[in-house]
Amino acid sequence: MEQCAITQEVLRTDVAGMPLEWIDYRDAVRLYHTEQVAYVCGSPIYRIRGGDNARTGLRSVIEVSSIIATHGDTIAVERNRNRYTPPLNNRTLFKRDVNLCLYCAQQFRTSDLTRDHITPISQGGCDVWTNVVTACRRCNNHKGGRNPEQAGVQLVAIPFTPTYAEYIYLKGRRVLADQMEYLLTHFPRTSPLHERLRIHLNNQKSIV
Repeated sequence: MEQCAITQEVLRTDVAGMPLEWIDYRDAVRLYHTEQVAYVCGSPIYRIRGGDNARTGLRSVIEVSSIIATHGDTIAVERNRNRYTPPLNNRTLFKRDVNLCLYCAQQFRTSDLTRDHITPISQGGCDVWTNVVTACRRCNNHKGGRNPEQAGVQLVAIPFTPTYAEYIYLKGRRVLADQMEYLLTHFPRTSPLHERLRIHLNNQKSIV
């Protein structure tokens, strides 16, 4: 069993296996204790010890897996998921673009990255997923208030709006290999994240 840091998040899904959210170990234990866990996937990451049973004298132990499926009515969730547009913030934007400046194609630390509007706000552009890309400070300053054609630059990848499952991945603070492999199966076939995640998974395996 993998014993993770206490901050490692657990991926919660519905009974059909669709990703729902990230939860901490305390919420996971409550779901186990209230018998809301239908089944588990992935590998055990926590062994939580409780109190002693007054009748048997044995101490309770709950093993928490990295992915847990829970009972509940998911019809409304499924209906809303198909119309869902994730909120846009820099952390998830930079993760969508794997910290790559989409103008110079170089990777940077998060602190050296900015959000660039392909069509500037001053020219009628909107602050939406399909009009924003990750850019290093140098490229963003060079482009300024111009669109790529006016600035003489080209995008190295096309921006996209993440699906619900993709956004779950982007929100994860530290996504384990089995969690990533699970989420990957719920991404659209055409998602750019397929290749980006495979590279990340291969890098993880090469380190082990």
